Amino acid sequence: MTATLVSRVGAAAGARAAAAALACTGSEADRAGLLVDLETRRAPRPTLVASAAARELEERLAAHLPDAGVASRGWICHLALPADRSGIEGIAAVLPLVDELAAVHLPPHLLQAVLEEPLARVGGVVLRADLSADRALTALAARDLMERGLRVAVLKQPLGWLASRRALAGILPAGSGGGLPGRLCERLLGESAPAPAPPRIQFRV
Repeated sequence: MTATLVSRVGAAAGARAAAAALACTGSEADRAGLLVDLETRRAPRPTLVASAAARELEERLAAHLPDAGVASRGWICHLALPADRSGIEGIAAVLPLVDELAAVHLPPHLLQAVLEEPLARVGGVVLRADLSADRALTALAARDLMERGLRVAVLKQPLGWLASRRALAGILPAGSGGGLPGRLCERLLGESAPAPAPPRIQFRV
């Protein structure tokens, strides 16, 4: 599977939820998507209910990165890394360890630094942008990314409140309008994004 970087242009909100939704889209009954977040100090708490694949990925990452924040949530696994050089090095260290789709959420000032690293499997970038305010800047950023050979998608509107909450909890929003636009998924993943089959659920004790 490939890794996709998710960032914002200007003050646009909703990039983290978009990254979580993308990780959900890449999840299946026996495979958990990975959300790597470089814009939060620690991973959220693990949810009471998580798929077996998410729990397995959490254990695998915790074994290799004992100082990082790792939490399985629903279909996906969250990995929190610092928004600095050590976080970029953490991305480079973790991507070769996973076969799952990874969505990497990062602040705009780190995007160029991350792209300058020889990261394995990075194939696309999602830009969360409000075109009414930042159309020219978004066009420049997208052109630069495409010149690097990356697939680029612009998310013009943030996910709704409920969809954002469900995505960050690791639950793929139901219905075609609840998650990411189908065209965005097709551009980045090469396929549409149907709701995955029910996973094996594990309760924490």
